[in-house]
Amino acid sequence: MTMASPPSEDRQRIDVFLDALWFEKNLGENTLAAYRQDLLQLCSALAEQDADLLSADAGMLARILGQKLQSGAAMRSVARMLSSTRRFYGYALRESWVTHNPSQNLQSPRLARYLPHVLSETQIEALLAAPDQTRPLGLRDAAMLELMYACGLRVSELVNLEMRQLDLSADLVMVFGKGRKERLVPMGEMAAERIAAYLQNARPQILGERISAAVFVTARGAAMTRQRFWQNIEAYAKVAGIEQSVSPHSLRHAFATHLLNHGADLRSVQLMLGHANLGTTEIYTHVAQARLKALHEKHHPRA
Repeated sequence: MTMASPPSEDRQRIDVFLDALWFEKNLGENTLAAYRQDLLQLCSALAEQDADLLSADAGMLARILGQKLQSGAAMRSVARMLSSTRRFYGYALRESWVTHNPSQNLQSPRLARYLPHVLSETQIEALLAAPDQTRPLGLRDAAMLELMYACGLRVSELVNLEMRQLDLSADLVMVFGKGRKERLVPMGEMAAERIAAYLQNARPQILGERISAAVFVTARGAAMTRQRFWQNIEAYAKVAGIEQSVSPHSLRHAFATHLLNHGADLRSVQLMLGHANLGTTEIYTHVAQARLKALHEKHHPRA
C-alpha cells in the first residue's frame, strides 16, 4: 500500500479521538498506540485517493482494507484496522464531524481460530522447579512463575504488581488488568507460600536500603521489566528441558487449559483471566478438548 503523509487536520482529529477514548474508556498506552497506528495508516491511504477522514466513503474504506489484505497483511491485522476505523467513525458521528458512518456495513475478514500450544502439567512442574531457590533472585523468580501460573496473570499484571495488591492471609491478589479493571484472583496455597518465602528471605536482600512499592524487584531496586522476565522464562525453560518456545503467556494459556481439564467452568475461568467477553475465553475449551482427544487416541485401546 502506497503511503502518503496524513494531513495535519486528520492528525489533530485522531489526537482528539484518542484523548476522548482514553478519558472515557481508560484504555492502556499499547491499545491507544495501536489505534493511532491503524488510523494514521488509513489517513495515508486516503490521501493517496485525494480524500481525508471526513470525506471518505464506504467504497474507499473497503478498497483500503482490501489492498492491505492483498499486500500480505495478516487477517488479524486487517480486522484490527477495521475495528479502529469503526470506532473512530462512531465517535465522529457522535461529535457531528460526519453525517453518516461510512464504516457501518464493512465486513470483517474471517479470522482463523488460533489454538495456542499448551505446556503439559509435567512441563509446568519442571519449569516451576527450575529456579535455584538457594539464591535470592532464584526465590524471586520461583515466586513469579508460581504466581503467574496460579493466577493466569498477564506479564504486565505480574511485573506491575504492588505490595498493596497482595493479601497473603486470604491467599488473594488484586489484579489491575486492561483499562485498569480490577479483579480479585485466588492464588492458592503453593503460590502464597512461595510469595511469603520471597518476601521474607529474598526481597529485603535484593532491595537493601532501598524502598519500592513493587512486589518483584531487581538487583537495581527497580521493578522487574517485561523484557527481563521474558528472558528469565526462556532460560528456565531450557533448564527444565522444554524444547518448544516458551513465553510468559505460555503460563497464562496453561492456567486456563489446566483448570478446564480439571473441571472448572468457563465463566469462572473468564473472570480469573479478566476477559471482557466469554468468547475470548472459549478458545481454551477447544484447547482442552483437543488435549483430551489426543489423550483418548493415545491411551484408549479402541481409539
